[in-house]
Amino acid sequence: MLSKSQLKLITSLKHKKFRQQYGFFVVEGVKTITELLQSSLELQTLFTTQTFNIDAKNEVLISDAELKRISFLTTPNKALAVFKIPTPKPIEDKGLIIALDAIRDPGNLGTIVRLCDWFGVKDLVCSNETVDCYNPKVIQATMGSITRVNISYLNLVEFLKDSSMPVYGAFMEGENIYKKTNLKDGILIMGNEANGISKEVEAFVKEKVSIPRFGSLQQTESLNVATATAILLSEFRRC
Repeated sequence: MLSKSQLKLITSLKHKKFRQQYGFFVVEGVKTITELLQSSLELQTLFTTQTFNIDAKNEVLISDAELKRISFLTTPNKALAVFKIPTPKPIEDKGLIIALDAIRDPGNLGTIVRLCDWFGVKDLVCSNETVDCYNPKVIQATMGSITRVNISYLNLVEFLKDSSMPVYGAFMEGENIYKKTNLKDGILIMGNEANGISKEVEAFVKEKVSIPRFGSLQQTESLNVATATAILLSEFRRC
C-alpha cells in the first residue's frame, strides 16, 4: 500500500531541485527497472503491481490505481522504482569523451547516453546548463544505458582548460568528417540545439568537424544533435 509520505516524495522527484535535495530519481517500466536492478545502482523502493521477487523490505505491492497516481507516464507500465543518485566517478583524461554544451532536450540527452553506451564512450561530460540526466524523460530515453556511462556535470570551460586531450567541435562550417582519416581520441563537443557551441567553449576547439549535406537543394538548416552525435561517433570509431 502506498503511504502519503511516499506519494509526496515520488511526486516531488519530477523536479530537479527535489532530486538534488533528496538524492533520488524515478525509473518506470519493468524492462528498465530490471536492468537497473542488475547494476550497481542502489534501490531505495520498488512500487509494483506484480512481485519482482527481491528483498521484501524494498518492494511495495500497490494497486493499478495507486501506480497511476505516482506515475509520470500517460500509460503506467506495472512498476515504478526509486533509486539513489550515484556519485560520478573521476573522469579519465583518455579515450573518447563526449562533452555537451547546454543540451536542453531530455530526449536528445537520453539518446546521446545510449549512443555513448553503444560506441563504448565511458565518460559523458555535461555543462551545468545541460538538462539533468535524472529527469524522468531522460531516464526513459536511455533504456538502461545510464548505468553504463559515467555522467558528470561541471563548468565546461574549466574542464577544457585543465584537459590535455585534443578538442573537436561539431560546427556547420567545420571540415568534412568523411574526408578525415586521422581522427584521434579526444573530447568531442556537441552544442546547444538552437545556438550550437558557445563562444567561450569554442575558444578551446582545435579541430572543427561537420557533416556535409547531400540534398540537391541544400536547404536543411541542421541535423538533430543526437543524430549528429551518432554520425560523428561512427566516424571516430571507423578511423
